[in-house]
Amino acid sequence: MKAIGSVGIVGAGAMGRGIAQIAAQAGLRVYLYDTAPAALASARDSLRQTWDKLVEKGKLDAARAGQALEALVLCEQLGRLSVCDLVIEAIVERLDAKQGLFKQLEDIVAPDCILASNTSSLSITAIAAACRLPQRVAGYHFFNPVPLMKVVEVIDGLRSDRAVGDALAELASRMGHTPVRAKDMPGFIVNHAGRGLNTEGLRILQEGVATCAQVDAVMTGQAGFRMGPFELMDLTGLDVSHPVMESIYRQFFDEPRYRPSALTSVRLAGGLLGRKTGQGFYTYVDGKKQVEPEAPPPAVAALPEVWVSPARPEAARIVSERLLALGAKVQSGAKPGPDALIVVTPCGEDATTAACDQGLDAARTVAVDVLHGLPAGRRRTLMATPLTAPAWRDAAVAVFAADGAPVTLIEDSPGFIAQRVVATIVNIASEIAQQGIATPQDIDRAVTLGLGYPQGPLAMGDALGAPRLVEILRNLVRVTGDMRYRPSLWLQRRAQLGMSLLQG
Repeated sequence: MKAIGSVGIVGAGAMGRGIAQIAAQAGLRVYLYDTAPAALASARDSLRQTWDKLVEKGKLDAARAGQALEALVLCEQLGRLSVCDLVIEAIVERLDAKQGLFKQLEDIVAPDCILASNTSSLSITAIAAACRLPQRVAGYHFFNPVPLMKVVEVIDGLRSDRAVGDALAELASRMGHTPVRAKDMPGFIVNHAGRGLNTEGLRILQEGVATCAQVDAVMTGQAGFRMGPFELMDLTGLDVSHPVMESIYRQFFDEPRYRPSALTSVRLAGGLLGRKTGQGFYTYVDGKKQVEPEAPPPAVAALPEVWVSPARPEAARIVSERLLALGAKVQSGAKPGPDALIVVTPCGEDATTAACDQGLDAARTVAVDVLHGLPAGRRRTLMATPLTAPAWRDAAVAVFAADGAPVTLIEDSPGFIAQRVVATIVNIASEIAQQGIATPQDIDRAVTLGLGYPQGPLAMGDALGAPRLVEILRNLVRVTGDMRYRPSLWLQRRAQLGMSLLQG
């Protein structure tokens, strides 16, 4: 492929402007087209202001900012794009509109001009099917805001020339972005891999296991995510996130792993979209999320003795060491004493199943999640059985909060919160690798840069242990009967062989 020196961009909205900004800053000639002249003028003013601010902050050289502005050419006729080496469309997310545009462009641009779509959800193969030269069509999916989200998905359609994707990947690097390569499948990488956090969070809420605030607190304070699922959906807006969830589920022919929730369809119909409407899963006043402060740990007259189930020895060791550090008296022995708080450590099970399988007194049983350990000061998650007496439940919270660490008490649930969400995230990423949609390395790069997770999902799986995640998923299937939790063969085989999930 010839070197790309000029880029045409169709659509002067937020995405088109963002792509124009990074392209012009990289020294390319940028031809920006929109059907509305006012949108073009607005885009130029916005970009000028952006470059001025970058210069003021010392993030961009004044001469380079001036060159970028000079490189921007506003076009009121599509024919002006005839000189471009590459044209990127950033128009409405409709297949017929994108096909129609590319048909027009084929009569305008040179035969070796690359046609790229910034689509987030439509098939590149389907878009290219309308073209005489489908081999020059590829996906080039940037994320909003483009200058800050330093990743771009390069998508190869079934008839795309590999060299076209290579040229787009090289250009992405020139523009300061990290290219990741994906096959043409629903959701590509980021929107596909991102299903786990939101859909499983919604499932937990729908089951009445925990509140939105509790789920978000556990995912940030225990699992280390920057945002929980409900904060994220409120930020994105349900008008954006729900159609993506539904679309990916339907495009994979109702695959249970991607099943969305009726909760979002009802909220979408009611206009509870999130921050943009002032009401979503949270209420917003002057743009600030309103959250009730957490209740302090219950006061108990005296901390009880604690017996920790030895059914999972390593987990029992972690819990016993933390309890001793908290000043609790830990009973030894194969069975709990008659006046001891019983603590179990389920792995994908609920407290009820753990108590019944081990023949324990459910009225005194409380479960604690040790997937991420129990480090000092870090949030801990507990759950009780429906039979657990309030006094024992309160005593458990008081014991585990003795060092001031926040404690979240949830309703009984297979897999707590963090276990089932993290296992789902890793499992979906493993399935993306299994299907060859992207390399393991590109999956992790795309997710860390595109979604801001603390680690890539496959690296996260390695850190937590693939065998443990397989155990969580299998127990989730056993307890719930829901095939959404069935382990991916990629994850299962690597757990059996002791391989890294990043190893192809």
